[in-house]
Amino acid sequence: MASLTSSTHPTARVAFSRLLWVGPLTIIAAIVANVIIQQIAVAVLHPDPVFIPLTFAVPIVFTLIGVLGAVIVFAVIGRVSRNPIQLFRRVALVTLVFTFIPDILMLITGFDPGTTAANVIVLMLMHAVAWAIAVGLLTRLARTDA
Repeated sequence: MASLTSSTHPTARVAFSRLLWVGPLTIIAAIVANVIIQQIAVAVLHPDPVFIPLTFAVPIVFTLIGVLGAVIVFAVIGRVSRNPIQLFRRVALVTLVFTFIPDILMLITGFDPGTTAANVIVLMLMHAVAWAIAVGLLTRLARTDA
């Protein structure tokens, strides 16, 4: 019986030259998507103006920081891992789950004035959308099959 070797199944690698344009594209796409979600949420839910997380600038800043972090982590994993695409997907999924914790705590504790379940669901949706865009674009457009 023949065994499968790595030569018969090429491993996808990170194409660092592509990352120079895929990284900014990913950040911009996630910001645009989250601004659209934020604008729809504000129009539909009419959140209390004191609920800062759904103001215009906050989702932009947090999406920029989070997705920039994802691009950096993707690049680092691409340098150190033998199977960077699979590892990045796992790390990103675990990270997504952890990003829900502050939102859930915000709802449970009432720490942020104006917090409602609907507002928290919107924030979690924004996390999931940024995650999907980052994982989708980075692992598809910034890869090469070796």
